[in-house]
Amino acid sequence: MTGKIKLCTPDDVKALQAVSRATFADTFGAVNTPADLAKYLDDSYNEAQLLQEMQQPTSQFSFILVDDQVAGYVKLNWGPTQSEEQGDGNLEIERIYILPEFKRQGLGKQLYQYAVEKAQALQLAAIWLGVWENNTSAQKFYEAMGFKEIGDHVFQLGTSKQRDLILQKTLV
Repeated sequence: MTGKIKLCTPDDVKALQAVSRATFADTFGAVNTPADLAKYLDDSYNEAQLLQEMQQPTSQFSFILVDDQVAGYVKLNWGPTQSEEQGDGNLEIERIYILPEFKRQGLGKQLYQYAVEKAQALQLAAIWLGVWENNTSAQKFYEAMGFKEIGDHVFQLGTSKQRDLILQKTLV
């Protein structure tokens, strides 16, 4: 399946919030307490927070649409908006979120390719991301795309400290 990629604008914030909350809860809800999940969703995916992130000149949200319906999105960061210091020559894929009903249809790969094209347009040398250590399906996907583990960090979700693997792919 091929989707159409559309750059998000502030007018899209409600749809962005809905997709963010649904996909995060689908992926992580069963392995976190309801209180921790609710706090994270409220803190990270409220409209004001998403608008603030959207307005950063070195961040970009882009929807992937299937038959004009939002199926997911990608969030990219470079320069000072990267969630961890990785240097100016790197693009971070902070999120590739696909709604459950659209998973395993090639949309994540299409968003990944979009990220590669953005990194190349910015003349960046590498792409990196963090992936939860227990999200083996995402890890397999990124491994198939050529990413290698270069480290890890703690991801705080409410009262739960979780480990993310830092993966990187060199482009040049």
